[in-house]
Amino acid sequence: MREVSASPPQLVNSWNEWDPLQEIVVGSADHAAYEPTEPGHRPQVRARPGQPAPPFPSGPKPLDTIERANHELEGLVALLESRGIVVRRPDPYEFSRPLRTPTFEVDSQYCATCPRDVLITIGNEIIEATMSRRARYFEHLCYRRLVQGYWSEDPNARWTVAPKPTMADSMYRTEFWEWSMSQRYEAMHSFEFCISQDEVVFDAADIARLGRDILVQESMTTNRAGIRWLARHLEPRGLRVHPVHFPLDRFPSHIDCTFVPLRPGLVLTNPERPLHEQEARMFRDGDWQLVDAPQPVLDERDMPLHCQSSKWLAMNVLSLSPTTVVCEHHEEPLHELLDSLGFEVLTVPFRSVYEFGGSLHCATWDVRREGGCEDYFPHLRHHQAPGA
Repeated sequence: MREVSASPPQLVNSWNEWDPLQEIVVGSADHAAYEPTEPGHRPQVRARPGQPAPPFPSGPKPLDTIERANHELEGLVALLESRGIVVRRPDPYEFSRPLRTPTFEVDSQYCATCPRDVLITIGNEIIEATMSRRARYFEHLCYRRLVQGYWSEDPNARWTVAPKPTMADSMYRTEFWEWSMSQRYEAMHSFEFCISQDEVVFDAADIARLGRDILVQESMTTNRAGIRWLARHLEPRGLRVHPVHFPLDRFPSHIDCTFVPLRPGLVLTNPERPLHEQEARMFRDGDWQLVDAPQPVLDERDMPLHCQSSKWLAMNVLSLSPTTVVCEHHEEPLHELLDSLGFEVLTVPFRSVYEFGGSLHCATWDVRREGGCEDYFPHLRHHQAPGA
């Protein structure tokens, strides 16, 4: 009798933000540097009341700051492993080194705390984002060994590297940072920010997955060319790519502090950044519930001095299943809301990670979840990808 060979392992599979989690990558604060000033980013120290803001630091972050963040990241790892989830970590990389290419140079790089910004899993495919900032151009190298391992061990896994932009001066609007409030208001309602529309540019964290439907935020870190590239790449596979906009957000960057799908039919939303009215119809017509997050416990003035994200990191939660969510430990109003919606709420302290660019969703990249590609919006008509 001929022996039947075992099915190859499925290591790469994630179609949405909520199916039961099986394997994930958690970031690291090791060897992190302060983000440098560059055309796509102008970091600032948060001014305290009555005090002028000092210059933003440069070079490696202090060891004690790194150790506090790593301690909290290890707490998340321990929680995930206690739930039977496989956790992987990035390789070390010295981010304080300067970077020089034929089209740009930058004094230092950044960190490997937020894999969500760099990589996304859509079905059996891993996509490396272009990235939008010079200091993050080679951040994918921290995860290259892991990605290559998934691709080698899972014969059905796809691995796609999006076209790298030049990040030359011509890719940016350097005048963006000097615009008056009236200029900024006019530009933000036409969704023109610090990156131009010529090259393909997107960060993976501007994407939210809802089965067959993929949301992509147009922002300071993702332009229209980046959204077109994603549509041309994904829509021939039967997916639907939807550009989304949040007109009241003056500095939009990454969707997971603004619009967070929690389970089929439910999205946690930011009350200060509502979804564009026309785009919200997709959810209303599909009988989805959009629930505003409560005000965060920390005010903007209370956030870490060197954190470049807003207080809305509070709603940057990680779903372990359609009924289980991990939240930052101190955000009790959010815990109460999620509990009232039927979730098991797990908590870990995570505020020391904030100044490294994100919270629980940002600091993770889900590689494998149970489940397949479902259509949660059957009322939508199929549309062809631009140029397909």
